[in-house]
Amino acid sequence: GGHTTEILRLLSCLSESYSPRHYVFADSDKMSEAKIRSFEQKRAETSPKSQFTLHRIPRSREVRQSWISSVVTTLYSMLYSLPLTNKLKPDLILCNGPGTCVPVCISALLLGLLGIKRSIIVYVESICRVETLSLSGKILYYFSDYFIVQWPDLKEKYPKSVYLGRIV
Repeated sequence: GGHTTEILRLLSCLSESYSPRHYVFADSDKMSEAKIRSFEQKRAETSPKSQFTLHRIPRSREVRQSWISSVVTTLYSMLYSLPLTNKLKPDLILCNGPGTCVPVCISALLLGLLGIKRSIIVYVESICRVETLSLSGKILYYFSDYFIVQWPDLKEKYPKSVYLGRIV
């Protein structure tokens, strides 16, 4: 949905040196795979050596899911994220808010703490978050290397954030 559209807009600005790209999305997400494949197919027209993979993990939190039960589902999602993150060993994780990014980022942090692989985490808060952070943003604000907001009011409330204006 909207998060996928935003992340693909960000990726369209990145050079081909950011390759291969590994997309991680929720197993119940029905639209993202088609959007990603279409984006990558267009990208391959100008960059024939373009490489990407798709990975599905259990959704960590459904919309309107209770806070208590989301802890359990997020831990379950981490069981899938940790081996995947260990296998991929990403240099950079670029994420923009869906709950799926939390277990992936926490898995990457664990790999860094264990000395296996340190990943740079860049979190971009959704353009629709004007006054408050999303739940993912509230969590990853403390763990990301770069936390980007798209509204000046959020920069004032969250001093660690970086305000670059509208980037998606």
